[in-house]
Amino acid sequence: MTSDHMHSEQQQGVRSDVRPAAGAPLTTPVGAASNGGATTFARWQDTTLEQLRAAQQQFADERNWHQYHTPRNLLLALTGEVGELAEIFQWRGDAACGCGLPGFSEADRQHVAEELSDVLLYLVRLADACGIDLGAAALDKIRKNARKYPVHLAHGSAAKYTELARQVQQARQAQQAHQAQGGIEQPQQAPGGCEQAIQQATGSGCGAASETTYE
Repeated sequence: MTSDHMHSEQQQGVRSDVRPAAGAPLTTPVGAASNGGATTFARWQDTTLEQLRAAQQQFADERNWHQYHTPRNLLLALTGEVGELAEIFQWRGDAACGCGLPGFSEADRQHVAEELSDVLLYLVRLADACGIDLGAAALDKIRKNARKYPVHLAHGSAAKYTELARQVQQARQAQQAHQAQGGIEQPQQAPGGCEQAIQQATGSGCGAASETTYE
């Protein structure tokens, strides 16, 4: 069974209770610009990851496809779908691929919606096959990222968390050196909450940046 066959059948297998209403557009209209130029969109429907997981579980049950849906096979299929999504954007200019896809026709946008759906469905199915609660894992990851990138350090910056921690460490060392030159025996905390920032960014108090790689 080819991945194309599997993904097209899985697309058709999503139950009616997780489908958009009949005739509803798959793409969301572009709204007014806000938040420093970021584009806002219409609110998404209240479809949950559990609905998608259960729909695909039932679909595979009915067709005896669990034997094919191993983590390895699902991962390879997911990789292929990401490639198909990337192909839509290939050779287009940055302006056409901006927020809201201003350079895309409605047919192109529908194509993007379908390929994004394939990616999401395979991702949910893969997580299920691995025994991972994807929603809980994603929320946990967001909390970890918030600790690595505290707002007062990361706002407007594309620097990795280890670089932010290095900058904070340098600022604290410079402050300590300045205080030492002034004859202060007990250095005060550096401006901007550096001690807290180091701990938040590295998870290791005032030590060097963590070796854990941010993915």
